[in-house]
Amino acid sequence: MNTMKQTAHRGIRRLLHLVLPPACAGCQAPLAPGPHRICPRCRTLLKPPPHPRCLRCHAPRGTGLPASRPCPECSDWPAELTRARTAVLMAPPADTLVHALKYGGWPELATFMAGRMTGALAPAELSAGSLVVPVPTTPSRERERGYNQAARLARVVAHALDRPLVEALTRVDGGGTQVALHRHQRRANVEGAFRPVEDLSGRIRSRPVLLVDDVLTTGATAGAAARALAAMGAEEVTLLTFARALPGDA
Repeated sequence: MNTMKQTAHRGIRRLLHLVLPPACAGCQAPLAPGPHRICPRCRTLLKPPPHPRCLRCHAPRGTGLPASRPCPECSDWPAELTRARTAVLMAPPADTLVHALKYGGWPELATFMAGRMTGALAPAELSAGSLVVPVPTTPSRERERGYNQAARLARVVAHALDRPLVEALTRVDGGGTQVALHRHQRRANVEGAFRPVEDLSGRIRSRPVLLVDDVLTTGATAGAAARALAAMGAEEVTLLTFARALPGDA
């Protein structure tokens, strides 16, 4: 029933787009006809994490702190998660765009959001021979939403970077949502949540992986996925997301 409702909702929204002026996905302001779904003002409000940043996870570190001081955002990450890069901070309107892509039936937003994501990667950080792997969602959530938002982003990222897309992981049902869980609860919630797609292990072995998701909060989900990829033989795992929560928000 949820899948039918989602499908009906998307159909109604597409019909409304034909008879009513389109609105910005970030602020609902009217848009001129065209392919864009985000107004110029909302585009300018999307801000990358400010400098100085942690070299590993790009979290804002604040000024006056020695580079040798451990970063509180990634000091507890597993070694298998090599680094993280993100396009923008999880602040308005980024949070609205993430919600629209994930829950609102706006898969077309993935093109714009993934474009910002690829810009967050320095050329030297895109390893030769790397593969693009989306963070999977559970089968039940994918049925409810009609798609996996991370896979939508990963397809655009893979095309833009000219890298193979490999959906190498599956996610088991159970564990519940990560929303509203504290940092240590998030880690426990995703422990063992990811399983390798066995016939794809050969493609992952000895290859660097660009792991794609929509949001980075504590790194618990990405850490669990990175461990699963390392067990498949991945050389290194770089996380790439559209938005990240501000330090202290988790």
